[in-house]
Amino acid sequence: MTEEIIIAGFGGQGVLSMGKILAYSGIMQDEEVSWMPSYGPEMRGGTANVTVILSDERISSPYLKLYDTAIILNQQSMDKFEKTVKPGGVLIYDPNGILVHPTRTDIDIYQIEGNRLATEMGNKKVFNMIVLGGFLKIKPIVKLENVIEGLKKSLPERYHDLIPLNKEAISKGMQNIFLYKVENQLVDH
Repeated sequence: MTEEIIIAGFGGQGVLSMGKILAYSGIMQDEEVSWMPSYGPEMRGGTANVTVILSDERISSPYLKLYDTAIILNQQSMDKFEKTVKPGGVLIYDPNGILVHPTRTDIDIYQIEGNRLATEMGNKKVFNMIVLGGFLKIKPIVKLENVIEGLKKSLPERYHDLIPLNKEAISKGMQNIFLYKVENQLVDH
C-alpha cells in the first residue's frame, strides 16, 4: 500500500501540521514516510503545501507530479492541484473561498465545510483537524490512536490540554464529509 497525498492551502490553515501528523501516524504504524513541505516566505496568508507519502515499501522519491489524494483549502491550490490527482483518485476540499469548484469526473470529489464547522465549535484553529477527520473517513490509512499520538508529538506540551478538542474536531470531520457531484449535488457519504 502506498498513498501519495498533497495538502494545499494558505499558510496558517494548519496545512503543514496536518501533513506532519499524518507522517508521525505512519511512522508509528511502522510505515515508510516522506513529509515534504513547501511554502513562500510570507508564511501566514501565503500559499503552503505539503506532500506526504505513506508506504509499506521503500519510497524512491519524495517528488511527485501526480497524487492519489489532494486536500485543497483555497482557490489557488484548486487551480494548481486539481489536475494532479490521478484518475480514480480523491480530491477533498473546503468550499469556503472556492469560486471555481472542481469539475473532473474521473476522480471522487468530497466536500467538507471545515471552516464553518470550526467556527461552530468556537475555535478556528481546529479547522485542519476537521479536514483531517474527513480525509480519514474516506481513506482510513492510519489508526485514530496513532493520529492522537501524532498530535502529541507535533503540539508543544503547553498545548496538550487542547488534544481532547482536536480529537472532537477529527470526529466532527468524519461525520461531515460529503461526496460532491460535479452537477452541484451533495450526497451523504
